Amino acid sequence: MSSKFINITEQPSHYRHLEKMSVNELLTNINKEDQSVPLAIEKAIPQIESLIQAASDKMLAGGRLFYIGAGTSGRLGVVDASECPPTYGVPYGLVIGIIAGGEKAITRAVEFAEDSPERGWADLENHHVRETDFVIGIAASGKTPYVLGALKKCREKGILTGSISCNPNAPISQSADYPIEVVVGPEFVTGSTRMKSGTAQKLVLNMISTALMIRLGRVEDNKMVNMQLTNDKLVDRGVKMVMENAGIADYEQARELLLQHGSVKKAVTEHLKN
Repeated sequence: MSSKFINITEQPSHYRHLEKMSVNELLTNINKEDQSVPLAIEKAIPQIESLIQAASDKMLAGGRLFYIGAGTSGRLGVVDASECPPTYGVPYGLVIGIIAGGEKAITRAVEFAEDSPERGWADLENHHVRETDFVIGIAASGKTPYVLGALKKCREKGILTGSISCNPNAPISQSADYPIEVVVGPEFVTGSTRMKSGTAQKLVLNMISTALMIRLGRVEDNKMVNMQLTNDKLVDRGVKMVMENAGIADYEQARELLLQHGSVKKAVTEHLKN
């Protein structure tokens, strides 16, 4: 890491006079910028790997995973956390997303919610965070007081932490045990970190939660065998998995078995016992 913090996420866009561009020019240039995101993530894979190794050790020992952030960063954490139970069949409360300003901040901005260095820790305490857990702070700038304060307090309490930011040598990286920095450069619209920075954070969160769920045994081969059967599409997907994994040719028989046991894994296991 560089020894100096550079706030690249707030640097001027490489593009000028956006209002004079045609729609095609806008789309082409945004797409061009977006293509740099996976390349920036590729450079951070060693950092991501270290975080996942540490977080999976905690979770395999019974700990929980927390995401904490403000604004777009907080919303992305909430989304990723909320998708783990239906996708992988883990209990609600195993992966928890916390956003500055609470639930209403998911759909609208809450003024100054991110500016309190004490509030982040207080929100973690409401979930009885402890040393068995792992906390990931998310902040594109890497200097959001709400997130920084939470990670610093976690360190005082002996709770392992990670971070996801988009600036080199960000303050949040100094406060995290396992920092991730994905430097995607200035945004197409100056300072609009919901764009490339948000995309980078979303992709990294996908990598983290997916790898963790696989390590927790929630995936077999390449299939979500523990997914919740919350709609017809997922039931149909599950039936086809049961047919394939249990060697059942009859769709209705597989469907009945799936609905009886509630998950692909249980349905297949019970069928193969008999």
